[in-house]
Amino acid sequence: MLRALTVLVANSSIKFRLGIAIVAGVITSVAVVTLARGAEVPWPFGALAGAAIALGLVQLLARGTTSPLREMAAAAQTMASGDYTARVDSTSSVTEVRRLATSFNEMAEQLAQVDRFRRDLVANAAHELRTPITVITAAAENLVDGIDQPTPDRLNLLLTQAERLGRLVNQLLDLSRLESGAVPFERVPVVLADLLDEAAAAIEVRGGPVGVTLDVDRSTWVMGDEERLRQVVTNLSENALRHAPPGTSITLRAHTDGNHAVLEVEDLGPGIAPEEALRIFDRFYRLDEARSADDGGAGLGLSIVKWVVELHKGTIRPEPAIPWGCRMVVRLPLPPPHDRTTPDQPRTTSIAG
Repeated sequence: MLRALTVLVANSSIKFRLGIAIVAGVITSVAVVTLARGAEVPWPFGALAGAAIALGLVQLLARGTTSPLREMAAAAQTMASGDYTARVDSTSSVTEVRRLATSFNEMAEQLAQVDRFRRDLVANAAHELRTPITVITAAAENLVDGIDQPTPDRLNLLLTQAERLGRLVNQLLDLSRLESGAVPFERVPVVLADLLDEAAAAIEVRGGPVGVTLDVDRSTWVMGDEERLRQVVTNLSENALRHAPPGTSITLRAHTDGNHAVLEVEDLGPGIAPEEALRIFDRFYRLDEARSADDGGAGLGLSIVKWVVELHKGTIRPEPAIPWGCRMVVRLPLPPPHDRTTPDQPRTTSIAG
């Protein structure tokens, strides 16, 4: 019985332990007063002795219960000074304290991760901004000093770097708005084929060594923010164009699969290694540092795509293409069956080069 009581106390709640402490204090106080009366000790002294002994016993019992709370208070002070490595013991025998310690450690880990993200963001943003600013500054100084002449090539270099700088700033602003929830999000019916048509037309007008193939089911539509979904298509298309070899085409697909609309962007580039598949959505992560930096890719496009897709309660993942290359697959939930009023239209396939 004593062993069962010990196990019960060891895995008890704070209320149960406080109850035991109070009962133990009362019993001890009554016992001391009774003994004092039997020994003919004046009752005030017996009462004071009983109260003192009971208070000491309660203090002793409560100390083990509150020590993890003091440890958490000290760790919180450490974290307030900027050190997010502090952790507390989460093996307390008190149920509430154990849960609180576990939650505290999880919060500390999340804060540490946010701090790492912040430091990485500042460092990477500074690195990405420094390159075009350095090029623009050097080219402008050469023009001012008369070392170079304002030839079309020099002016085009300035324009290219300024555009790269503008894209990076816009992407950073987009990420900041998405993460803070400050982006207006309006749900309207969006036909995915229309967005893919726009992307294909833009690629065709711009020209270049890589073409585009459309394979879309025009009855595929979702409820979502049209501008943000257009951003998904644009970023995925630009990413595919950067990695597709000259003379090939990227493929844009849209179709329905069960309760999901599926959007695919496929290229015939080198593909993505399995160990890098989860990292490509990290901010500033690039598969090919040299090539991506030269053509203006800052490693933010896929991060923005992932945020937008998750805002739509969807998923995105890279898959290997056949016979080679990469296929980015976006799955977005379809509206409830009774809201799917868009008439079915035939699948169309077209090629623009």
